[in-house]
Parts: sequence; C-alpha cells; structure tokens
Amino acid sequence: MGGRWRGYWWADTCLRRIMKLLVIRHAIAEDRETFAQTGEEDALRPLTKAGRRKMRRVAKGIQQLVPDLTVLATSPYTRAVQTGQIVASRYSGLQTVHIPQLTPRKTVQALLQWIQTQPPDATVALVGHEPHLGVFVSWMMTGLQESFVVLKKGGVCLLEITGEVKAGRAKLHWLMKPSQLRRLA
Repeated sequence: MGGRWRGYWWADTCLRRIMKLLVIRHAIAEDRETFAQTGEEDALRPLTKAGRRKMRRVAKGIQQLVPDLTVLATSPYTRAVQTGQIVASRYSGLQTVHIPQLTPRKTVQALLQWIQTQPPDATVALVGHEPHLGVFVSWMMTGLQESFVVLKKGGVCLLEITGEVKAGRAKLHWLMKPSQLRRLA
C-alpha cells in the first residue's frame, strides 16, 4: 500500500505545473499634472530620467531573483512599455507583448483570461499600473477584489500558482520595494 500510494503522490506532484507571475509596477514617470499641461493623453506620459536610471538597477535585482522569463507583457501606456523594455534588456531573446488587459480601466478577470492562455509552467512578467495591479495580486491570492498589496513605483512581487490558474490560488513568494531590488543589483 505504501509504495503504491507514494507512486500516485509522485505522479500527481510531477503532473502539477507551477506558473510564476512576476508583477511589476511601472517606474517613476513624469508628474501627471505637469504632463497634462502639454495637452497629451496620460497614456503617453513617459518615465523620468531618474525613473529610467533607477529601473535599470531594479531590473538587475529582478534578474538575480528570477533568472528566466517566458514572456513579458506590458500595458500599452508609454511608462509601462519603457519599464518593460528596461526589464527585457536583462533577458536575452525575451518575447514581449503589449496587452490592453494591463491598462488601469480593464478588469482583473480580463487579465486573468490572458494569463490562462500562457503555458502552465511559464514565468510571466506583467508590467502595469496601480491600483489595478494591487487589486489583481490581492484577488489572485484571496479571491477578493480588494487591494491590500502596495506596489511602489518600480516595486515587484512574485506569485506562484500550482495547478489551475484562477483567483484565490496564488501564493505570494516575495514582495519587494525598488530600493531592496536595487541593493541586490
């Protein structure tokens, strides 16, 4: 009985895949009010010079903790795309995509549906905005659409999901401020 049971346990464990979600808030962008005076849409607001410089060091720290990524998805907003480009530059040949599901007004369900199209053992990086990301991370861990996770600009967390990828199934592996990630670089 013991040997047979152990065989089932081993097979079940090997068949379950672990998806990793690396959730990244965009780096420091131009001031919203100042940029609004240009007459341009907020979606076009870029990173500041300091934001780009700090994010390059954050990206080095991320790579120390997560050496391989399957895909990197960003919001199509300029500040998220620029943040994603900085992170992607640390990974050779990384596939990057811009998805509307990461924009602030999209639902967390829409983002989850996109994630569910990825391989079950993928490591997916998501670059987006608050409060959307905080709500998403909280929902993935608890099933509640209330944000209790604070991601600073350039902040990152890693979620792991074993088995079916759905709300309430994720475990928080780590959550770090940008200053902590820069120290790892």
